[in-house]
Amino acid sequence: MKVSFMDSVVVMIISGVIIAIGNMVGYKVDIMASVPGLVYLFLIILAGVAMTKIIPWKVPSIAYITLIGILVTIPAFPYSKMIVDATGKINLLATATPVLAYAGIALGKDMETLKKMGWKIVVVSIFVFMGTFIGSAVIAHLILKMQGII
Repeated sequence: MKVSFMDSVVVMIISGVIIAIGNMVGYKVDIMASVPGLVYLFLIILAGVAMTKIIPWKVPSIAYITLIGILVTIPAFPYSKMIVDATGKINLLATATPVLAYAGIALGKDMETLKKMGWKIVVVSIFVFMGTFIGSAVIAHLILKMQGII
């Protein structure tokens, strides 16, 4: 199923509202304080999705979004401090709420496929989660060690 650019925009706006509410309720950050950071995130995501539509290579939009996010937050970028300060007001867990809700809806839609996979999907999931956690911990440890923090 092909997702239109406007569908992506609508989903981003809905997600932004949910993130702002989650940030306010769970982390006591005023909605108006969250708006600039959400706008920057929205623009970065929008640019990544647009690049996916424009560039002919079969690269997932998350790769472009990540690359743009990295580029605009490097200290050499003229507005990086402003972007980092604004997005720093948005708690990571507040952004997880709409993502997990969407994942739940998507999973519920494919319940028959999930039933066919049975117990094997649980084993694979456990190994994926463990691998991701251990990989993240190793990378974080190495970077903190190189910086002399630990």
